[in-house]
Amino acid sequence: MSQPCRSVYIFAKANNIPFNNHEVLLFKGECYDLMDMNFSVLGASPLGEHLSEEFSKVNPLRKVPFLKDGDFTMAESTAMLLYLANKYKTPDHWYPCDLQKRARVDEYLAWQHTNTRPHCSKLFWVKVMTPFLLGHEAEPEKLDPVLTEFNTTLTAIEEKFLGGKPFIAGDEMSIADLVAIVEIMQTIAGGIDAFENKPKLADWKNRVEDAIGAALFKEAHEKVLRVKDMQNMPIPPELKERLRARLQQFPLMKL
Repeated sequence: MSQPCRSVYIFAKANNIPFNNHEVLLFKGECYDLMDMNFSVLGASPLGEHLSEEFSKVNPLRKVPFLKDGDFTMAESTAMLLYLANKYKTPDHWYPCDLQKRARVDEYLAWQHTNTRPHCSKLFWVKVMTPFLLGHEAEPEKLDPVLTEFNTTLTAIEEKFLGGKPFIAGDEMSIADLVAIVEIMQTIAGGIDAFENKPKLADWKNRVEDAIGAALFKEAHEKVLRVKDMQNMPIPPELKERLRARLQQFPLMKL
């Protein structure tokens, strides 16, 4: 369900990096049973396993993903991707040795933290979580500004980061493309066709999917693309209040 988790998962699988995958249930409740997620139980928090005392001993930041490599531990997905690329000497195209190509990857990773990541996440919450939590679609005056931010981000990816290139760093896929696609796919789960009337972006998406491999791409996104299945399921009151509070954090989302 988490975009950053998907990026690390895809990268490790695509590069045959051995790992033990520990799934963490972020929102504990009956609504997720429908999605056939077999999560390990890390604690007793009714709001999510990442908030449990037991998980905080693993990661004091209480965030996912989290990496443990022997005695070395780290958070933050983009940092993990660079660490894995360097440690396992993955093919050069992921994080190129060429200084200027590498700089293009770094540039996108720095930019996306305040653009692709928040704008795609916000759209997902407003489009998907509003009907789930409030029982109605988001009003146009609340959805439209979020869509505008999202489309501005897509335009920047098309015109600035891709330009006339097949991928962000050049002729081959890099970590930058991987981080970008998992965020955009989150909006696809919300019923937004991010690639409609954007042939350049649609072609890029197809190239990224081919580079990752169709089977792995589908596996990684299968659960989030089924997220609307949960909208008619019951949800524990305590969890619902926490999610409603999260929804209220977004501008214009007054309940």
